[in-house]
Amino acid sequence: MVYGCMTNLDTLILEIEKRKENEINHLETVLAKAKKEIEQARETKINELQDHYLNEAKTKSNREAARIVESAKLKAKKILFEAINANMDTTFKTIKNEMKTFAQKPEYRETLQRMVSYAKNTLGPDIVIHCREGDRSVLGEMNVPIGSSINTLGGIIAEDNEGKKELDLTFEELLRTSEDKVKSFLLEKMAVEQQR
Repeated sequence: MVYGCMTNLDTLILEIEKRKENEINHLETVLAKAKKEIEQARETKINELQDHYLNEAKTKSNREAARIVESAKLKAKKILFEAINANMDTTFKTIKNEMKTFAQKPEYRETLQRMVSYAKNTLGPDIVIHCREGDRSVLGEMNVPIGSSINTLGGIIAEDNEGKKELDLTFEELLRTSEDKVKSFLLEKMAVEQQR
């Protein structure tokens, strides 16, 4: 009987060891499966993060590139604007020099006559003319009252005899009032020259 108990006991121990071995195998399988799932989840998450930060870096890079391009365009426009203004300043200086030269030519006398005639038509026949010191003799020949001397490149300032209305026909004022037209003309001319 002792022998029969021992066999039952051995069988029981073998069965327990087999169950233990099966449980260990089962746990190893579950652990391997869980480990594999964790590894896959980790890889998926790493790939998602890499894609996310790669896209974010591309977006930031594109934004920065666009900002740099816009900044460069703005600088180019500023340089062009400064060049145009410098060109305009030079052109207006040239125009003023030409006006000063014109005031020394014989044709200037006719221009003064036309200015006096225009002033009389605009303000009435009784006007007072203010002019350069050098133009007093020419205007004196036209039998118009001459007022004070003015500092100008050429032209006149006319006022009615009551001093209520004034008409500025000096070269500087005529240039100033035509400045926008002159600038438009010069810009068009520069645009045509740049296309050549």
